[in-house]
Amino acid sequence: MEVFRSRAPLRISFAGGGTDVNPFASLYGGFVLNVTINKYAYTSIVRTKSSNVSVTSYDFEKTTEFCSQSLATLENDACFVRSVYQHLMSKASGLDVITHNDAPPGSGLGSSSAMMVSIIGAFKEMENQVMSPYDIGRLAHDIERLELKQLGGMQDQYASAFGGFNFMEFDGDSVLVNRLKIDPWVVRELEYNMILVYTQKSRLSSNIIEDQIKNVKANKADNIDAMKQIKQHAQDMKRVLLTGKTNEFGELLHEAWQQKKMMASSITNDELDEMYDVAKKAGAIGGKVSGAGGGGFMMFYCESNRKRDVVSALEKMGARVESFKFELEGVESWRNVRSEQKFKRHFSPGFLAQQ
Repeated sequence: MEVFRSRAPLRISFAGGGTDVNPFASLYGGFVLNVTINKYAYTSIVRTKSSNVSVTSYDFEKTTEFCSQSLATLENDACFVRSVYQHLMSKASGLDVITHNDAPPGSGLGSSSAMMVSIIGAFKEMENQVMSPYDIGRLAHDIERLELKQLGGMQDQYASAFGGFNFMEFDGDSVLVNRLKIDPWVVRELEYNMILVYTQKSRLSSNIIEDQIKNVKANKADNIDAMKQIKQHAQDMKRVLLTGKTNEFGELLHEAWQQKKMMASSITNDELDEMYDVAKKAGAIGGKVSGAGGGGFMMFYCESNRKRDVVSALEKMGARVESFKFELEGVESWRNVRSEQKFKRHFSPGFLAQQ
């Protein structure tokens, strides 16, 4: 029995997040600078003799079974799988699909879109389809934003599809991905001095994005000016990374966070502000929340040899510091041959109960 697998990397957003969301992207254009990391969304698929599709999500500890033609309302990864099935399957087939993610929902690392990209990657492998990173990013975006009506921007799907350091340009629904060739020593320096921290608080990004959209539609000058400024920060960060000015990168992170907080009142809260202040006092040059805001993961760039002090201060607050490296590759898919018995033993709902 062939098992078709895929993994898609999660991302951290350095600057420009929110300017990839319409109507701002249509009215003013958007710039985003991001990079993928070695945390992934995974999908495994096997064909079955059943006429149904079974989706087991480790993240939500739930198995959902549905007929491929069913119009029943589905949740979480099951609705993603059904949508991709309808787009990419050449003929009806029973499937067992297993999904899991290295980051919790609401992490701010683009985990939901990475899961969509991962599912597309596994179906692409199974169906022997040729799809470019642009094709995968566009399909993932269209399913999430247009078909399933999930609020959000465009950077996450393309970041996971392409991988690596990317400067992205948005004009309405048009996306241009500029892959950046960063000197290896700069990459290592960033990894050495950066901290990724889970605040232990998840958040519903759609609520924050809805606030941003309302502010743009209401033509609120302060909010729009802040978004224009973080567009400029994305350009400035690109320049300092390409020229190796890493301390200036940390300073721009700080400036970007100050502007991002002005995009919507729900982006920060007292706990995040306190965590940021503690990190700054301990030796962080700058930092920001990755993603829409409100919780999830924060990143910090530290002064030379002050990283341990910052880690200690944040852990005393109850935050969880995560080790990470940058991932320079995008979505990957492959296939393997396993026995049916072994597959079911490892991926049955009973497995979830044992975790």
